[in-house]
Amino acid sequence: MEITTGFLASLLNADLEGNPNTLISRPSRIEEGGAGSVSFLGNPKYESHVYSTTASALIVPRDFQPKQPLTMCLIRVDDVYAAVSMLLERFGESQVAATSGVSDRAAIASDARIGSDVSVGHFTVVEAGAIIGDQCRIGAQVYIGRNVHIGAGSILYPGVRVLDDCRIGTGCILHSNAVIGADGFGFAPLEDGSYKKIPQIGNVVLEDLVEVGANTTIDRASIGSTLIRQGVKLDNLIQVAHNVEIGAHTAIAALTGIAGSAKIGERCMIGGQVGIAGHLKIAAGTKVQAQTGIASHVKEPNTYLGGSPAIDFNQYIRAYTVFKQLPDLYKRFHVIEKAFKNS
Repeated sequence: MEITTGFLASLLNADLEGNPNTLISRPSRIEEGGAGSVSFLGNPKYESHVYSTTASALIVPRDFQPKQPLTMCLIRVDDVYAAVSMLLERFGESQVAATSGVSDRAAIASDARIGSDVSVGHFTVVEAGAIIGDQCRIGAQVYIGRNVHIGAGSILYPGVRVLDDCRIGTGCILHSNAVIGADGFGFAPLEDGSYKKIPQIGNVVLEDLVEVGANTTIDRASIGSTLIRQGVKLDNLIQVAHNVEIGAHTAIAALTGIAGSAKIGERCMIGGQVGIAGHLKIAAGTKVQAQTGIASHVKEPNTYLGGSPAIDFNQYIRAYTVFKQLPDLYKRFHVIEKAFKNS
C-alpha cells in the first residue's frame, strides 16, 4: 500500500508542511524511520529522535515547534494518538484485504450464504447453513461450523475456528487460532472415581465490535449461551469457560482464566494472569491487578483489587509492604523476647 502525504493529511484532517506528493508505504517507530515511512511524536520526551529519524513524514501536535531544521514532512494534528490509531487501522485494513474473492481451494457448503465483497482464503471450510455477512475477511485455514452467523465487516485471521451454531457480530476481529465454541468443561463424577461427560449443547454469542486475541478460547454454554457483550477486548491466551458473561467494553489481558458461569460487569479492566472462580459476579467498572485471584463476589462498582485471594488493592500494597519487612521484624521480636526473659 502506498499513499501520498497529501492524501494522508486529508484523511487525518491535518495540516501538512512539506511535499504533498511524498509517498508513504508503511508506519514506523520514530527511532527506526526509513525512507517511505511515517512515524509520530506523541510524547515530548522522545523529541530528540525527531532530529535523527529518517522517516519521510512525521505526525506531530499542531503546536509543535522544532528546535532544529527538519527535512521530513510534518503532519500536524489535534490528537496524535487518535491520528496514529486511524493510520494503523488504514494500513491494517490493506493487509487484511490483500486476499480478494473466494479461493477456489476453499470448501464452502452449497447452502452456505456468502455476502458481497467477502474474501475467503485457501483451505478454509464453511459448513452447511453458515451465513457470512458483507465485507467480511476470512483468512486461510479457517473453520466455520454449521449454522454459524458472522456479521458484516468481521475479520477472521488464519486458523480461527468457529464451531457449530455460534454467532459473531458485526465488525468483530478474531485473531489466529482463536477457538469459539469448543465444549465447556463439564463432567459428572461417578462412584468408581471416573467421570461422565455432560453434553454441551449451547453456543457462544459475540456481540458487535468484539476483538478476540490469538489462541484465546471461548467455550460454548452447556445450555443457553456464553455471552461476550459489545466492544469487549480479549487479549491472547485467555480461557473463557461455559456460560460466562462478559459485560460491554470490558478489557481483559493475556493468560486470564474465567471459570464457568462467572458474570463480569461492563467496563471492567482485568490484568494478565488473573483467575476468576466460577459463578461469581464482578461489579461494573472493577479494575483487577495482574496475577490476582478472585474467589468471592465483587459487589461494589469501580472496586480496585489485587492479591490472591483478592483484597482492596491499596490494602494489598500496605500488607505487602509489611510482608517484606517480616524477616527484620522477626529478628527484632526475638531480641525483645530474649531481653524480656532475661529481665
